[in-house]
Amino acid sequence: MTSMTTNQTRMRATDQEPLDFEDTTPQTEGSQSHWVLNSPNPPSLWNKLLTSVKDTKFFSSSKKKTCHGYALSFLESLFPIIGWCTSYKASNFKDDLFAGLTLASLSIPQSIGYANLARLDPQYGLYTSVVPPFIYAMMGSSREVAIGPVAVVSLLISSQVSKVIDPSSNPDAYRNFVFTATLFAGIFQVAFGVFRLGFLVDFLSHAALVGFMAGAAIIIGLQQLKGLLGLSHFTSNTDVPSVLDSVYKSLHQQITSEEKWSPLNFIIGCSFLIFLLLARFIGRRNRKLFWLPAIAPLISVVLATLIVYLSKADKHGVNIIKHVKSGLNPSSVHQLQFHGQHVGQAAKIGLIAAVIALTEAIAVGRSFASIKGYHLDGNKEMLAMGCMNIAGSLTSCYVATGSFSRTAVNFSAGCKTSISNIVMGVTVILCLELFTRLLYYTPMAILASIILSALPGLIDINEACYIWKVDKLDFLACAGAFFGVLFKSVETGLLVAVSISFAKILIQSIRPGIEILGRVPRTDAFCDVVQYPMAISTPGILVIRISSGSLCFANANFVRERILKLIKKEENDLNEAAKGRVQAVILDMTNLMNVDTSGILALEELHKRLHTRGIELAMVNPRWLVIHKLKLAHFVEKIGKELVFLTVSEAVDACLASKFSIP
Repeated sequence: MTSMTTNQTRMRATDQEPLDFEDTTPQTEGSQSHWVLNSPNPPSLWNKLLTSVKDTKFFSSSKKKTCHGYALSFLESLFPIIGWCTSYKASNFKDDLFAGLTLASLSIPQSIGYANLARLDPQYGLYTSVVPPFIYAMMGSSREVAIGPVAVVSLLISSQVSKVIDPSSNPDAYRNFVFTATLFAGIFQVAFGVFRLGFLVDFLSHAALVGFMAGAAIIIGLQQLKGLLGLSHFTSNTDVPSVLDSVYKSLHQQITSEEKWSPLNFIIGCSFLIFLLLARFIGRRNRKLFWLPAIAPLISVVLATLIVYLSKADKHGVNIIKHVKSGLNPSSVHQLQFHGQHVGQAAKIGLIAAVIALTEAIAVGRSFASIKGYHLDGNKEMLAMGCMNIAGSLTSCYVATGSFSRTAVNFSAGCKTSISNIVMGVTVILCLELFTRLLYYTPMAILASIILSALPGLIDINEACYIWKVDKLDFLACAGAFFGVLFKSVETGLLVAVSISFAKILIQSIRPGIEILGRVPRTDAFCDVVQYPMAISTPGILVIRISSGSLCFANANFVRERILKLIKKEENDLNEAAKGRVQAVILDMTNLMNVDTSGILALEELHKRLHTRGIELAMVNPRWLVIHKLKLAHFVEKIGKELVFLTVSEAVDACLASKFSIP
């Protein structure tokens, strides 16, 4: 505004007279208020739901399409492989073939180790690296994600299922329960994708995931002490005190000869662990040698197996895998359990595994998709993950997802499409058919060293420090997940992390920011006077912004009382300076996206209390849904249509241009 307006502000601030907006509001301002008041009604809840469904790629289509076009469009949305396979080139297959073979060299030993971590027979880890990758290659939208068993999900399965069924005393029932939980995990993942419920996965925040992964990595590492030390008896608990107590009893008390540890297991395990870590270090220092850490686990398995076979070390206390069942994935349909007392627990474990698996896979997929410069469809990923786990539960697989370490190898090997997953699956099939007998003398210690070598990638200290630096509440969620997993259980760690994240959201919702605004000199912009000290408040006119997305039952009373306190404080300051009193309060509702009945009641109470004190209440830029509800509640009529403005500048100018009368 002009300097004349500023002079009017200073002159009229001393008159101590109430403002009257009815007669002198300029026509231009009234017409802009008319735009706010007469905006079209927002869409109904039913229309929003229908629009959300129509926006999915499964239902979006053109009116010009024929039935054949509809069918092809639906199939392409369900199976992305149809869209790009027609333009697939031989040069791409060469890259995918190399990437798939490199991936298989890492996947085969890792899958056996992760099956051992999940307390299943070794072949089930290999089974999980066959069917799920095939399904994902056809339905997934990521080109780089490598599918198979992963450490965190394997730990989750073993820690949760072993509380229901003891795998030592009843291995068949344990295995059947795992297949049932895998089926439920797939069903939940499909439901997330079909009903676009991907936001549920986001409840496990990035900070919580960092802490959870770090805690899980330490627990997984401690669990490998059984294989590394050759212990016959070991605790089924995953918390640090239980694991360390079990190790102490086995090593020092040595109650029976079966519990004595064999030094040969430790020597073999540590020797190859050093080799694996050295290969990993060389691969990171020289990117041209990316294949070295990928093939190092397979080399370790071959060498360790030869050493044990030639030296007959198995007769001197070295624990070996022994029999690995050969052949393709057998059907497990008849092993699924839908009756009995454990069905509810299987569904609960399936839900937790579904969320963890989706979180890891989508995080990995989006990371590499951003590098390649394409978009990863989260809902398609959920649908693909769900279908592959449902199919996996019917073919003797447990929960599979995208692995960060194997995806990094797949990416470094130069994969072009998800055909590399198919190549990997075919290679694993050949291993199941031809080479499982050769795994008889493979020492358990080498599987422990392979898992241990993959764990440093799960612990990101730099990211934890970054979270601490940027957001202390986020770090609290990170620490809660870490210590919950470390000292209690995986489930407790997740619960603590999600609870802290929810508490953070709740605190921010029930204690929103209430800011006093002032005009920035030589502009019509109004900003927070605390953040921008140069902003000038207009005496007698208090401009307040509600910095919250919603005015609801959780924060309505707080907002009302906070505004009243600010008004009282402003009046005290004006009285001390002999500048009159507060004559108008302007609420900037630009940030307010929604309001419920409790919020409307709080506004009505605020208006009544201000009206009894001779203070006018004005609103600025109430958003679409807010103004609609305020009109339905007749609140706009109560304060007056002339007190609704489009911008703060117009509202302040209306106050300054109004008539004064001495009461």
